[in-house]
Amino acid sequence: MKRKLFIMLLLIQCSIVNSQSCEKIMEFVKSKSYGTSYTSYDSDAISKVTFYSVSENYKTLYFAIVCFKKKYSYGCNEYIYQVSSNTKLNYSLNYLNSAGKAFWKYIHPHRKNLNCSPNFN
Repeated sequence: MKRKLFIMLLLIQCSIVNSQSCEKIMEFVKSKSYGTSYTSYDSDAISKVTFYSVSENYKTLYFAIVCFKKKYSYGCNEYIYQVSSNTKLNYSLNYLNSAGKAFWKYIHPHRKNLNCSPNFN
């Protein structure tokens, strides 16, 4: 019961656009689940996407952590999205053709669920 309450509080906190709470959600998700990563060596923007599922009290939540390449240096910036249950399958079937197109089609539409995504204006 405490874990369910904790997850709900984290998700509510993330609706108040605050990078610190988004980082806390990422830490929590990473600590509760092993992820499945899809690396994109040829993409100009996306380094990798890792999918996680977290189950509590018979409810499963799905997440994608997208690692966007830094423009003029090594490494990447991570952003978390709460996605639907079929996002991982759809992304995995399409990312080798174009990680960017697969991201825009299957992950980006979920950007408002947590409000933890970058602003692409």
